[in-house]
Amino acid sequence: MLQENIEIVERHINAVRAGELPALPIDDNISFENPISGRQAGAESYRAFLSGFLSAIEGAKVHRYICDGEYVVADWEVESVFGIIPILELFRIDNGRIVESKAFFDPRPVLGG
Repeated sequence: MLQENIEIVERHINAVRAGELPALPIDDNISFENPISGRQAGAESYRAFLSGFLSAIEGAKVHRYICDGEYVVADWEVESVFGIIPILELFRIDNGRIVESKAFFDPRPVLGG
């Protein structure tokens, strides 16, 4: 089960990297939080948030995954027009779908600060 949960997060990161938001393995009621969007819920809101950044993403690199039961932490970075943005993201998996995401990163490069 642990490897399956990591594979779900890998599919998520690969979908973001490729700009294929319909391929995101997310639950319809996903809750998500990050320094730019704050706390929100719903697959439509999640895809809308990510779609605003797709044109700025030039690549992504995963450094490591840490998995504990239904939780997977991804230590990854996005190569973007703003430079490299390190991200630490906590995902919660349920029934093969991401039901929660909390991303931690410095928003200043994106926000121009």
